[in-house]
Amino acid sequence: MTTDDSHFTVGKTTFCQGENHTLPLFRIEPGIPSQHAREQASELMGYVRELTLIGVLDEKPALIWASHYLSAMAKALIDDAELGMMH
Repeated sequence: MTTDDSHFTVGKTTFCQGENHTLPLFRIEPGIPSQHAREQASELMGYVRELTLIGVLDEKPALIWASHYLSAMAKALIDDAELGMMH
């Protein structure tokens, strides 16, 4: 697979909003190569899948919540990478 090093995250996407969804707790850093951000998002989604399955089957809600936050991080990475690819 070839990589395109001309597109980077823009650093505008936030995730894990605080109280009343008005206080962003985290933001994607600008300048991450978009391809790398997308690869990391894919890796996170693999963990989300595994944590969700184990959490449901073993009745461990903490694992389901962990997967919820990891999926928010993965989505933010993808969204910010896409914003960078539009420029």
